Amino acid sequence: MNKALLFDLNGTMVNDMDYHIKAWHRLTTELGGNLSMEAVKAECYGKNAEVLERIFPGRFTLEEKNKLSIEKEIQYRHDFKPFLQLINGLDIFLEKAKEKGWKMGIGSAAIMDNVDFVLDGLHIRHYFDVIISADQVVHSKPDPETFILGAAALQTDPARCIVWEDAPKGVESAKNAGMKSVVLTTMHEAADFKQQHDILLFTTDYTNPELIRLLDNY
Repeated sequence: MNKALLFDLNGTMVNDMDYHIKAWHRLTTELGGNLSMEAVKAECYGKNAEVLERIFPGRFTLEEKNKLSIEKEIQYRHDFKPFLQLINGLDIFLEKAKEKGWKMGIGSAAIMDNVDFVLDGLHIRHYFDVIISADQVVHSKPDPETFILGAAALQTDPARCIVWEDAPKGVESAKNAGMKSVVLTTMHEAADFKQQHDILLFTTDYTNPELIRLLDNY
């Protein structure tokens, strides 16, 4: 049975969550919302339509939500493109994981346009055997659907998958799928995960030597 790594994208492979939050804050302000940046940050999980529904319950049709979602993502990609780069050490880590025979996939709440923006912009698509985006799932994180689909596509038992995440909802999703997680502390501090009990380790980036030891011993 394969062993697999399933990576979230935003905040986990690229340190871009501030750009998402700012794009959401700008849009919600233009729509008449009165949310602080911190309040917007708390809502930045799940599909875009779900974010809009939490902030503006019952206000928009699905068609309107989809249109607003596209506007937000165009703004995000425009703002982040000059700074598009992998989190430190990830390029070397991906190569070592591949050499060690680990299957790899992406399990993200991002739309496919944003996944393509990162993978093709940084030329790393060849590392990944499967991509599960918001476009492939019905239920968003913390529902386990994203990671369960990823494990199935990789023909891997969930217990033999390690999820790489940056957010409590993502770690909860992994736990619900029967998987343990490694957490990148790009958006949240370790204290924000005190309710989670299936975390293998916390790290600021991919240069941590413990990560390679984890691949060798898991």
